[in-house]
Amino acid sequence: MSEQPNVQLGAWQAVSLVAGREINTKLRSKAFIITTVATLVLLIGFSLVMKFVGGGSDATVGFTQQNAVLAAPLKAAASAIGENIDTKTVSDERAGRGQVVDGSLDALVVGDGRTVRVVVKKDLPDNLRNALNVLASQVALNQQITALGGDPAQVAQAVANAKVQVEPIEQPFPYDGQQLVLGIIAGILIYMSLLLNGQMVAQGVVEEKSSRVVELLLSTIRPWQLMAGKVLGIGLVGLVQMVVIGGLGIAAALAFDVLTISVTAAVGTVVWLVVWYLLGFLMYSLVFAGLGALVSRQEDVGGVISPALMFVVVGYVIGISVLPSDPDNAFVGILSIIPVFAPTLMPIRLAMGGVPVWEQVVSVGLVVALIPALVWLAGRIYANAVMRSGARVKLKDALRAV
Repeated sequence: MSEQPNVQLGAWQAVSLVAGREINTKLRSKAFIITTVATLVLLIGFSLVMKFVGGGSDATVGFTQQNAVLAAPLKAAASAIGENIDTKTVSDERAGRGQVVDGSLDALVVGDGRTVRVVVKKDLPDNLRNALNVLASQVALNQQITALGGDPAQVAQAVANAKVQVEPIEQPFPYDGQQLVLGIIAGILIYMSLLLNGQMVAQGVVEEKSSRVVELLLSTIRPWQLMAGKVLGIGLVGLVQMVVIGGLGIAAALAFDVLTISVTAAVGTVVWLVVWYLLGFLMYSLVFAGLGALVSRQEDVGGVISPALMFVVVGYVIGISVLPSDPDNAFVGILSIIPVFAPTLMPIRLAMGGVPVWEQVVSVGLVVALIPALVWLAGRIYANAVMRSGARVKLKDALRAV
């Protein structure tokens, strides 16, 4: 009986061969292509919608020549209550009424400007009513000031310059609404990538285990090399997807003027997105690979990895529900440093800005320090469980040396 040749591969050669196999398989898969293209279309479509919807005014108000002096005060009054109103001067009241009928104007201010009287097609929207009520109050006040011998312009200037003086004990960070949107998008991309690519690792382990392919592979390479190659290959595919989606998505938003933040800030968001994707994927995919080796059927994958997956879900939910309304939330700040929550929470905070340098360093350092421990732990589980088919392997049994 002749002996089979024992083919010995170097550690890196074995890992790179497995990684190359995973990369070729995933890049050619229809699911990867469709997911990437669909996400890009959604992001670019969102940018276009925000350009045409977000940049418009809330209402358009017409003025005749007699009361055109009220146009500027109306825009100022609307701005003070958070509304964006366009104004338009019409040739005469008759022409203005016609534009109200055809929908070109939401309202037409008529009269001589001593009172605020408007013509509408059916009803006056509440946001426009509020702005016009502020204008009416200002007109009435100006008339009283004039009657008492004062100058309405000087009074208006004094009122405009009168502001509350705030003395903060701690200087607040000026959060930008667009940075908040960027942070939420970054969190969503990280969350989706961890869910999809992380589970892909576990499913790949089970697929090879159930088809007995793993026995052929392990006759040539060691278990930890197979696991590391699978994680590396799928991770690189996810990285390509993340850079393409994040880079082109932000480029489209900047090109369409949906984002007006600096290019440096946008690039910084993409860089941190890549960093935290890599850290989060390495951390969670190692766990998923080890846990996936415990079962032999695809339908059991969800149950075995769900406890670890809950940390990803909880971090994401907390981030998008708390940070938009309370960017300085201390509890979220603490969670974002803890390794299991950092990949979904810290990218959102970093995109928003205002994260102390020490928190950035500690959060990255803790994850980096945890990864070698996970390599050892997941490798032990994987090596002791991947060759056992049939019933689910208990975690305590997989941790024991065979």
